[in-house]
Amino acid sequence: NTLTMTSEFMIALYGSFAQAESESISKNVSWGKEKAFREGKVQFQYKYLLGYKKGADGKPEIVPDEAETVRLIYTLYLDGYTLLNIADTLMAQGRRTATSKNIWSKGEVQRILKNEKYVGDALLQKTFTVDCITHKVVKNNGERPMYLVTDHHAPIVDRDTYNRVQQELARRTSKRKISDNTKTEQGKYSGKYALSELLICGHCGTPYRRRIWSRNGKMQVVWRCISRLEHGKKYCPDSPTIKEEQLHKAIIRAINNYYSCRDDIVRILKANIGSVLECQGQEEILAAGKRLREIDQARNDLVNLIASGGCDEDKLDSEFEKLYAEEQQLSERLENLKLQNKTSEGTQAKLDEIMDMIEHEKFELETFDNVLIRKLIECIKVLSKTEILVIFKGGYEVRTEIE
Repeated sequence: NTLTMTSEFMIALYGSFAQAESESISKNVSWGKEKAFREGKVQFQYKYLLGYKKGADGKPEIVPDEAETVRLIYTLYLDGYTLLNIADTLMAQGRRTATSKNIWSKGEVQRILKNEKYVGDALLQKTFTVDCITHKVVKNNGERPMYLVTDHHAPIVDRDTYNRVQQELARRTSKRKISDNTKTEQGKYSGKYALSELLICGHCGTPYRRRIWSRNGKMQVVWRCISRLEHGKKYCPDSPTIKEEQLHKAIIRAINNYYSCRDDIVRILKANIGSVLECQGQEEILAAGKRLREIDQARNDLVNLIASGGCDEDKLDSEFEKLYAEEQQLSERLENLKLQNKTSEGTQAKLDEIMDMIEHEKFELETFDNVLIRKLIECIKVLSKTEILVIFKGGYEVRTEIE
């Protein structure tokens, strides 16, 4: 009877017991999960993970078609595409998401770019349950320990590409803000025009912005220093206004000038690649061969010692076992090194083919390409109305005139 005080008290008491039991079970489950995390046990949610499926051995297995989509996303991002551009491109190509949908969002693209599983790692306990009553799951921002398992499974993206993407993500989200009253401030990444990222004023160091002038009924595209646009001649009295067409032609000339030095570049590449391939594994191969010969000699010495009656055979069994174990281990390592050496020979053949193509290919850029500009150029400084300084990635600089 719930109308009596005794019955109400009993209900509250039983409810308290049930809640205490639920909290106890929740703590045990949480402890078990964290123990599994510490031991490096990884659980995959394959339903929402593009590029992988559960293999016959229970480990993640790469799905080739989906893996191609993942690699395309990483490539496009490094080529300067925005998250929205990438999503539109994927939808235009009819590529499917992890849940087999053809609708891509910026958030989905970003999650793929940030997911460490595509480089073969697994970060555990990214989220945690706040309490057992509401079952609310929140992002782990340091409240609980996280565990990183490296090289856990086969990667889809190589580590260098993954690291460069993380750097680019950080760069785009941490750009300093210059202007307060426009939408195209430097604080926001612009994927439409490569020069919005690269072109800066040689006098005050402020980035340039693309503007459209209308004079006498004619439309003209120009680039101007943001400081000059916002404050007039107060902070930057000498920055020139550059016509876009002339600027593009000057940059193309600088790139063609850069390509004209390919003979020196090819020579340096060949020297570096040759030195790497010559050193790869050779020292270890020689050391392993030498040690195998020493083991063989030591075994012969022990046999001669037994044959001469200088020692009982039973007493040397442990020595023979140690020598045999070391010999087996070294032999296996030597085979692996030789196999890697054969791979290097195959790689060398491919590199020779590439070098031959570079030597005989005529590199000459004819049209302005935003993707290529981002890949090649680190920065472009406007020195005057008639001259710019193009700084390529790697530090190579080319001065060129604006005609």
